[in-house]
Amino acid sequence: MHFSRLGALLVGFGLFAAVASAQSSIKLIPMPREIHATGEEALTHGVGVFCTAPCAVEDRFAADDLTASLLARGIVGSPGAVVIELARASAHPEVKFTDEMRAEGYVITKIGKTLTVIGDSAAGVFYGAQTVKQLIEGNGESAVLHGANVRDWPAMKYRGLDDDLSRGPVTTLEFQKHLIRTLAAYKVNLYSRYFEHTQQYASNPLMAPPGGSVSAAEARELVEYARLYHIDVVPEQEAFGHLHHNLTWEQYQPLAETPHGAVLAPGQPGSIELIKQMFTELAALYPGPFLHIGADETVDLGLGQTKADVDSRGLGAVYLDFLQRIVAELKPLNRRFLFWGDIAQDSPDLLKDLPQSFKDSTIAVAWVYSPEARGYDRFLTPFTNAGMETWVAPSVNNFRKVYPNNNYALANIQRFTADGQRLGSTGQLNTIWNDDGEGLFNQDWYGILFGAAAAWQKGESSIPDFQNAYAQVFHGDATGDLNEAQKEMMLAHSVLKDQAKEGDGTNSIFWLDPMSKDGLRIGAQVLPFAHELRLHAERALTLIAQARAAAPAAPGVSTGPKTYDPADSYPSAATTLRETAAIDALEFGARRMDLIGLKFQLSEEIAEGYERAYAMQNTTDKKQRLNVSRELSDINGVNGRIQDFIDAYSLLRDLYEQAWYRSNRAYALRPVLEHYDYTVGIWEGRSDRLRSAQRQWSDTHTLPPAADLGIPPPAPAAK
Repeated sequence: MHFSRLGALLVGFGLFAAVASAQSSIKLIPMPREIHATGEEALTHGVGVFCTAPCAVEDRFAADDLTASLLARGIVGSPGAVVIELARASAHPEVKFTDEMRAEGYVITKIGKTLTVIGDSAAGVFYGAQTVKQLIEGNGESAVLHGANVRDWPAMKYRGLDDDLSRGPVTTLEFQKHLIRTLAAYKVNLYSRYFEHTQQYASNPLMAPPGGSVSAAEARELVEYARLYHIDVVPEQEAFGHLHHNLTWEQYQPLAETPHGAVLAPGQPGSIELIKQMFTELAALYPGPFLHIGADETVDLGLGQTKADVDSRGLGAVYLDFLQRIVAELKPLNRRFLFWGDIAQDSPDLLKDLPQSFKDSTIAVAWVYSPEARGYDRFLTPFTNAGMETWVAPSVNNFRKVYPNNNYALANIQRFTADGQRLGSTGQLNTIWNDDGEGLFNQDWYGILFGAAAAWQKGESSIPDFQNAYAQVFHGDATGDLNEAQKEMMLAHSVLKDQAKEGDGTNSIFWLDPMSKDGLRIGAQVLPFAHELRLHAERALTLIAQARAAAPAAPGVSTGPKTYDPADSYPSAATTLRETAAIDALEFGARRMDLIGLKFQLSEEIAEGYERAYAMQNTTDKKQRLNVSRELSDINGVNGRIQDFIDAYSLLRDLYEQAWYRSNRAYALRPVLEHYDYTVGIWEGRSDRLRSAQRQWSDTHTLPPAADLGIPPPAPAAK
């Protein structure tokens, strides 16, 4: 590398780079602050990666990580290969790093057949290498390098993901390592595990369920693994509310605000002692700078043991007093304490009067999970006006959904993060919640990656740019079909919310019996739009199939391990697409969305068909008698509507179980499978009752009333 040429290039770089991003067709997540495309280069001879001496251990890891990523795509070095150099700024004194770039920023330059990645820190070198992975498109000898000159650094210091490990699925350690690698590839630097009762504590061994909890050894192993990828693992142990699973144990009952409730009673001395025991163990396992004490949704507070105190002093005062006691008791652990802001934000005057020592020791994490037309200032200013540091916490909007509602997720993440940056928030903590225990992590990547982009990029991240880049960057999909499939799922959610006016694609509507009282009411809303709903879901399925068909295995490209890998996909999957478990999870979500529309259609057809059969039962016309038998068979024959229900739920049950094991331990799977079995059983029971009616028709040419079979009347004809 000739330093004079590099220096001259960099002098001019700042003059045009700021506008180059808009002109560039390069697809990257996150998009760098400054980028100028220099042209494409075929990697017929592959690439060679090396680390400039003196090469720090961390930089060698970044080089090895980049090399391994390219090898997995069949890109190997040979004579004539493009050279990728990783270096520290000290080796390139002509490259100037501003103060805001030093911690995690990087520079990429392309001169001749050399691409140079320069960072002033180990993190900067690592993040530059992650961008290089995305600059290389394709696989094997057909891969192409999108040459570019880049200057990049993050808008927010802390860019994290909060992962719910307490409401059903608990991911395996191997999947969590896969998660760490993937988060790091998109420049996320913090991973927070959410615990209510699923971290094991030697001091309180009753709490953690066997097979569904994280051991001390697993915690240490993941922390050390994540350190290599510049990620801090932050434990979140609920320390006030959300402790129902803990407080059902009899020995903890004196600490519960209400019997078998979810909130610790602040007035009980044992409450502070329990918190101290848990967090002392956590601090030893997770040596990072933060501990998260939760403290959100303390809905029982003031309803039981502390009612008199709350009635006398007010909820905000009692809540904040206990928060101060927690932080004071944990001060010897020498950490900053994160807490959710939803309760404290309602007491802005009390926040201003809090001791400075408390403000210095804590960070308020404001959380809102929906788009807010009025913006997000009101969730942050109670804390900023009190002189407190803040983070923002949007959501991937996966909770209680057949597939995340990315209409909500993208808008929420975009605006909340931008408003947080404007108001001085130092971090973003994107969130995943598994409220009803059915969440599949591999359905959440779309929102996770957009969260990573929004936290890294300055200001309001472009949703269209992300949507157009996602499939190529994450899956290696050159067709763009997977981008369109994601959009079709968003449109399906919109049909339910904006047209049917019945929520969106929730698990509750998926499980709803269409012949129940609620099912009939909601079905009347959904049925007129079931056709459009299903077309969007089926269009998504078609696009997924097209993307797979367009990406067969290429020579020299790894298609996964020989044996089953739960972090990837089916062992038989032979494709150059990446992250195929997420594609399978998208397909599963589309199949469930399609069934929401289909079941209301089938239920109406059953009601209409039986009404026609019942009306013809007294006929002596031979042809009409045959029509009665045909109507009954259409309802309960080999290809009857009831069998359609049984087949659909049975298939989804099997697909769900397969999808579950790609990321999760066996713990908490059984209740979901039982729900599938129960639903299939409902339709098996209806099949038996219809079979009895069919026999009655065969024997006596009479039929029981529809109500005796649990069949509702058809919906009234539209006027």
